[in-house]
Amino acid sequence: MQGKRLDRVNQLIKEEISILLQRELKDPRLGFVTVTEVETSKDLRVAKVFVSVLGNDEQWASSLQALASARGFVRNWLRQHLDLRVTPELQFKPDHSMEHAARIQQLLKHLGDTRSS
Repeated sequence: MQGKRLDRVNQLIKEEISILLQRELKDPRLGFVTVTEVETSKDLRVAKVFVSVLGNDEQWASSLQALASARGFVRNWLRQHLDLRVTPELQFKPDHSMEHAARIQQLLKHLGDTRSS
Protein backbone atom coordinates (compact mmCIF):
# COMPACT_ATOMS: atom_id res chain seq x y z
CA MET A 1 0.00 0.00 0.00
CA GLN A 2 2.86 2.37 0.82
CA GLY A 3 4.06 2.22 -2.80
CA LYS A 4 0.69 3.27 -4.24
CA ARG A 5 0.38 6.18 -1.83
CA LEU A 6 3.92 7.31 -2.63
CA ASP A 7 3.14 7.07 -6.37
CA ARG A 8 0.08 9.28 -5.85
CA VAL A 9 2.10 11.81 -3.82
CA ASN A 10 4.81 11.85 -6.52
CA GLN A 11 2.19 12.44 -9.22
CA LEU A 12 0.49 15.22 -7.24
CA ILE A 13 3.79 17.00 -6.61
CA LYS A 14 4.71 16.65 -10.29
CA GLU A 15 1.38 18.13 -11.42
CA GLU A 16 1.48 21.01 -8.93
CA ILE A 17 5.05 22.00 -9.79
CA SER A 18 4.23 21.78 -13.52
CA ILE A 19 1.27 24.14 -13.04
CA LEU A 20 3.41 26.45 -10.94
CA LEU A 21 6.15 26.59 -13.58
CA GLN A 22 3.64 27.39 -16.32
CA ARG A 23 1.56 29.99 -14.53
CA GLU A 24 3.27 31.46 -11.48
CA LEU A 25 7.05 31.60 -11.78
CA LYS A 26 8.13 34.65 -13.76
CA ASP A 27 11.92 34.30 -13.47
CA PRO A 28 13.50 35.31 -16.81
CA ARG A 29 16.28 32.74 -16.26
CA LEU A 30 13.68 29.99 -16.38
CA GLY A 31 13.58 28.48 -19.85
CA PHE A 32 11.18 25.90 -21.21
CA VAL A 33 11.25 23.49 -18.24
CA THR A 34 9.33 20.22 -18.00
CA VAL A 35 8.98 18.17 -14.84
CA THR A 36 9.67 14.61 -15.97
CA GLU A 37 9.53 12.72 -12.70
CA VAL A 38 9.34 13.11 -8.93
CA GLU A 39 10.83 10.64 -6.45
CA THR A 40 9.80 11.22 -2.85
CA SER A 41 11.49 9.47 0.05
CA LYS A 42 9.28 7.06 2.03
CA ASP A 43 9.14 9.45 4.99
CA LEU A 44 8.12 12.31 2.63
CA ARG A 45 10.99 14.48 3.88
CA VAL A 46 12.79 14.83 0.52
CA ALA A 47 11.51 14.97 -3.05
CA LYS A 48 13.85 14.77 -6.02
CA VAL A 49 12.24 16.69 -8.88
CA PHE A 50 13.70 15.69 -12.24
CA VAL A 51 13.41 18.37 -14.90
CA SER A 52 14.20 18.62 -18.58
CA VAL A 53 15.09 21.93 -20.23
CA LEU A 54 14.70 22.68 -23.90
CA GLY A 55 17.90 24.40 -24.93
CA ASN A 56 21.67 24.47 -24.72
CA ASP A 57 23.94 24.01 -21.69
CA GLU A 58 23.66 27.70 -20.79
CA GLN A 59 19.85 27.50 -20.72
CA TRP A 60 20.06 24.33 -18.61
CA ALA A 61 22.36 26.06 -16.12
CA SER A 62 20.26 29.22 -15.82
CA SER A 63 17.00 27.25 -15.51
CA LEU A 64 18.42 25.02 -12.76
CA GLN A 65 19.76 28.11 -11.00
CA ALA A 66 16.31 29.75 -11.19
CA LEU A 67 14.67 26.60 -9.81
CA ALA A 68 17.18 26.43 -6.96
CA SER A 69 16.45 30.03 -5.96
CA ALA A 70 12.67 29.44 -6.21
CA ARG A 71 12.84 26.27 -4.07
CA GLY A 72 11.34 27.94 -0.96
CA PHE A 73 8.52 29.53 -2.98
CA VAL A 74 7.73 26.19 -4.66
CA ARG A 75 7.76 24.33 -1.34
CA ASN A 76 5.45 26.92 0.19
CA TRP A 77 3.11 26.58 -2.81
CA LEU A 78 3.00 22.80 -2.27
CA ARG A 79 2.32 23.30 1.43
CA GLN A 80 -0.71 25.45 0.57
CA HIS A 81 -2.04 23.31 -2.31
CA LEU A 82 -1.43 19.74 -1.14
CA ASP A 83 -2.91 18.16 1.95
CA LEU A 84 0.24 16.50 3.24
CA ARG A 85 1.37 16.12 6.83
CA VAL A 86 4.94 16.88 5.76
CA THR A 87 5.96 19.06 2.83
CA PRO A 88 9.16 17.60 1.41
CA GLU A 89 12.41 19.47 0.88
CA LEU A 90 12.85 19.84 -2.88
CA GLN A 91 15.94 18.89 -4.85
CA PHE A 92 15.85 19.83 -8.52
CA LYS A 93 17.84 17.39 -10.67
CA PRO A 94 18.56 17.50 -14.41
CA ASP A 95 16.98 14.77 -16.53
CA HIS A 96 18.77 14.39 -19.86
CA SER A 97 16.80 11.32 -20.99
CA MET A 98 14.77 13.29 -23.56
CA GLU A 99 17.99 14.62 -25.10
CA HIS A 100 19.42 11.10 -25.23
CA ALA A 101 16.26 9.76 -26.86
CA ALA A 102 16.35 12.52 -29.50
CA ARG A 103 20.03 11.81 -30.19
CA ILE A 104 19.38 8.07 -30.59
CA GLN A 105 16.45 8.86 -32.90
CA GLN A 106 18.71 11.10 -34.97
CA LEU A 107 21.42 8.41 -35.18
CA LEU A 108 18.90 5.76 -36.22
CA LYS A 109 17.49 8.05 -38.89
CA HIS A 110 21.01 8.76 -40.16
CA LEU A 111 21.73 5.02 -40.24
CA GLY A 112 18.54 4.41 -42.22
CA ASP A 113 19.39 7.20 -44.65
CA THR A 114 22.90 5.85 -45.33
CA ARG A 115 21.63 2.29 -45.85
CA SER A 116 19.00 3.35 -48.39
CA SER A 117 21.53 5.32 -50.51
